[in-house]
Amino acid sequence: MGNKGTKQPPPKPDFDKPWRNMTWTDRKDTVEELRKFKPGNTKLETLKILLVGSPGAGKSSFINSINNIFQGHITTEAIADDIGGLNFTKIYKTFYIEDRSSPGSKSSFAFIDTMGLNGSGGITLDVIKALRGHVKEGYKFNVATPLSEGDPHYNKSPRLGDQVHCLVTVVAADQVSIMDSKVVEKLRELRLTASDIGIPQVVLLTKVDIACELVKEDLKKVYTSKYVKEQMQKCSSKLGMPMNCILPVMNYHNEIDLQNDLDELLLKALKQIVNFADDYVRKLPCKNENVF
Repeated sequence: MGNKGTKQPPPKPDFDKPWRNMTWTDRKDTVEELRKFKPGNTKLETLKILLVGSPGAGKSSFINSINNIFQGHITTEAIADDIGGLNFTKIYKTFYIEDRSSPGSKSSFAFIDTMGLNGSGGITLDVIKALRGHVKEGYKFNVATPLSEGDPHYNKSPRLGDQVHCLVTVVAADQVSIMDSKVVEKLRELRLTASDIGIPQVVLLTKVDIACELVKEDLKKVYTSKYVKEQMQKCSSKLGMPMNCILPVMNYHNEIDLQNDLDELLLKALKQIVNFADDYVRKLPCKNENVF
């Protein structure tokens, strides 16, 4: 009788051990490996990684965060939107990572930022053209009018180096459950188009520190957090992506100095993206001829 009103303790927010292996001491070696990386296709100098997602999901912040690591300090190369709903990226631009160990040189991977996708209007057709290499540098996105073949920024004869070699969908961990169904539909359309072409895909689950208090206190608990795994599973179900292609990260946003654990998680994701992209281009003909 006396135990009738006893409250059960709340469930633990974390698993007893990580459900995905993660080494937190590889930063220096991974940076050096990525600095020295060259694409497996001899006719290609740079792997192109295209980022898509809702406004404020963390696309530009991810580019900045990777740049921070390779520059050794906080940077603002790609101006980031810290308030979801605003679109800071309006120009189709490729961001190259400078190799500070060799002034004037750049890494063999580059990022393409895109205008955020929303429920009304959008740039889905432009992104599909970009996947195939039909969009030239400097093109200004227009939600009302997609890029036409007669536009000066339309590349009629894209080569291997013009097309995208990995599609990265960026989703904020604190927004997975409330994602606009129309945005989800657009992201799935882009993913299916990339699959038809053969382009590999990855999902970056950003803002894990904002979504999960446990991870905010200790980033190393990202793979023991039940909440983070739950959001990854929801993301997998909504976008149709396997779990091993969904990578949780924390971008730099409040920090003014680099942090080792944060870098480790970002570099783990980047290495996976680069590996997927390189696997793809290795299978393509070793000649920089028209591809579409």
